[in-house]
Amino acid sequence: KNDQWVGGLNIEDELRQDAVTTISALHEEQFTTILLSGDRREKVAAIGKATGIDTVIAEQSPAQKMEQLDKLQQVAPTAMVGDGINDAPALAKAAIGISLSDATKVAMQSANVILSNNQLSSLPKAIKLGRYTYQTIKQNLFWAFFYNVLAIPLAAMGYLSPVWAAIVMAFSDVILVLNSLRLNFRKID
Repeated sequence: KNDQWVGGLNIEDELRQDAVTTISALHEEQFTTILLSGDRREKVAAIGKATGIDTVIAEQSPAQKMEQLDKLQQVAPTAMVGDGINDAPALAKAAIGISLSDATKVAMQSANVILSNNQLSSLPKAIKLGRYTYQTIKQNLFWAFFYNVLAIPLAAMGYLSPVWAAIVMAFSDVILVLNSLRLNFRKID
């Protein structure tokens, strides 16, 4: 005003409230966190520092993000969390693509998992739920395999009466149902 500087305006993206706690929870689970962004290097470095993200990679086009993802997946299966149009190809290519419910439509369509409550803090919970589900599937397969390998041949050879074979089969089904119920009612912290 009148050739004198009287003020300025600084506009920046607001960090999600649960970003820091989510990154911390992922680190506790021994995950390596990487911020892969198309934004300016200074902005990405500041976000990485504020959240405690392990590695930041900035100024990447969608094609460059794909190249980075290819490199990362050669080292280990890689999950990608994204919400924008530019993230969609990488979400589709990642071992697990994760999007939030307020993401662009193309990002949600490209993702394998959508966090429906739109909270990043749901990510560690979703990982735990996936682990419990995998454990339950393995237990169910064990009992089904155990029954098929042991009880059916014993019944066929006459060592196990058909009544006991039916009881063992019912028991294996009960175990499968109990495992599924345990999974459904388990509280995921």
